[in-house]
Formats: sequence, C-alpha cells, structure tokens
Amino acid sequence: MRRVVNGDYWIRYCDLVEIVRIEQIIKRLEERLAKRILSAQEWRQYQHHSQPVRFLAKRFAVKEGAAKALGTGIRNGLALNQFEVFNDQLVKPGLNLLGQEKILADSLGVQHIHVSLSDEQNYACATVIMES
Repeated sequence: MRRVVNGDYWIRYCDLVEIVRIEQIIKRLEERLAKRILSAQEWRQYQHHSQPVRFLAKRFAVKEGAAKALGTGIRNGLALNQFEVFNDQLVKPGLNLLGQEKILADSLGVQHIHVSLSDEQNYACATVIMES
C-alpha cells in the first residue's frame, strides 16, 4: 500500500511466513538458507538463539516485506542478508539497510523505517512501513 499523508509517502507491506515451511527448508539446506537470509550480526544471534527457526522465520518475514516496500522484491542485486533486523534498548524491532538496499531506499527518499513483528504457533508476521 502506498499512501500520501501531508505530502509524505508511506509505503506499507505485510508478510506472513509459515514457520514449519522454514523448518523444512532448513532441514534440506542446513546453514545455507540462514546465511542467505541473515546479515553477519544476525547470523551470530541465530547461532545462539533458543528458537532459531522462529528467529529465522521472523527475519525472513521482515526482509520480504521490506523488499516489497522498496518496490523490487529480491532481484536486481538485492539480497536478504543486506537487510538487518535489530532490537533497540526497549526490544522494539528496527531495520537497517546495507549495500544496494540502502542506495535504493535513499534514492526513493526513505527517511524512516518502522517494523512490527509477531509470531503465534505456526506463523510469523511482519509489517514494514517506510516513510519519506
């Protein structure tokens, strides 16, 4: 959804991931999937996380939503491991863009990125809002 509010653009996308699907892919591809999805910092967190499959599913949902919000999806040189999900001091999720993703967001005038994450039983959901 793209919307103009007071002259500012708001771009919002939501992505839903079935956690068992991620688990099945991890069994088949092992660490290769996680390394394709996660930044170096996230990879270190993933290796020590008490629920690595949920961790990966939520990161995947955020990154897919962000790629859609940028209007490209994952193509044209964009890679999921160049989107980096973090938590601030209050554990609120955020998103840093690295490499081509940052260049593209800057060219689109993205000033702020807001992230909401949720998971319940079988699903992980992320909403990403980019504003200019």
